[in-house]
Amino acid sequence: MMDYITSANKSQFAYAKAITAHFSKSFYLSTCLLPKHKRWATFALYGFCRHIDNLTDNPRERSDGELQHELKYLEHEIRIAYRTGESEHPIIGPYIAVAKKYEIPIDYSSDLIEGVRMDTSIRRYETFDDLYLFAYRVAGVVGLMMTPVLGYRDPAAMEFAEKLGVAMQLTNILRDIKEDKEMDRIYLPQDEIRSFGLDADHFFEEKMSENFRKLMKYQIDRAHQFYEEAERGIKMLDRDAQFAIYSASKIYRGILRKIEMRDYNPFLGRGYVPQFKKAQIVIPLSLIF
Repeated sequence: MMDYITSANKSQFAYAKAITAHFSKSFYLSTCLLPKHKRWATFALYGFCRHIDNLTDNPRERSDGELQHELKYLEHEIRIAYRTGESEHPIIGPYIAVAKKYEIPIDYSSDLIEGVRMDTSIRRYETFDDLYLFAYRVAGVVGLMMTPVLGYRDPAAMEFAEKLGVAMQLTNILRDIKEDKEMDRIYLPQDEIRSFGLDADHFFEEKMSENFRKLMKYQIDRAHQFYEEAERGIKMLDRDAQFAIYSASKIYRGILRKIEMRDYNPFLGRGYVPQFKKAQIVIPLSLIF
């Protein structure tokens, strides 16, 4: 069942696994709960998505023009990989092996790159619709890539996979408000910020107020709603994938709980779910699935 791993790309898959373990301990834990053939395919997908996302997330001494050139190179290499079924690129190689086996459309990788390209030029989003497009491109499509690997019984599972990806991206945004504002990025919709009587100074000067807490609660409640809607689709997945995805959803949602416990203050540092807390989430779930 793991015919997508060969002697030629075995080291590439090991690299994708290492990227997953390094950059997302929560996702790595959840992925390890999958059957072996789905686990390694997921490492390949995550490694690919993380590599592209890191082009803008990891601070580097590159101009916008140089970043755009790098993205164009990746687009070109991905097109060739889809045509030939192989790539010597250490992260595109395992991705294309999985994409070909599970018939993952090239459009998803194109959308992902477009989302990263948005992040090189857009520092504010006027409405939630604007933000949703970004969240869809950088995270919703990840859910869509994952679903054929996980296996599903109902095509509607794709819609819910998109919602889970968006929920996780909204969580990232709420978790990283302090870090993002230091890079002149405010992802929360500008019209919603104004509706609570706030402006950019409240972010840059870390002005916590009752209205800022209300804004945060509004945003967190919406993210929770996306998680609730997404959970309906988990039952549509293959049985052997449900536990891992439900665990990933619960663990990631714990970041929102952490912000709530801090009285909705995003300036107290990045919220995360400790390892022992992840175990407290996963172990009871194992008795259900």
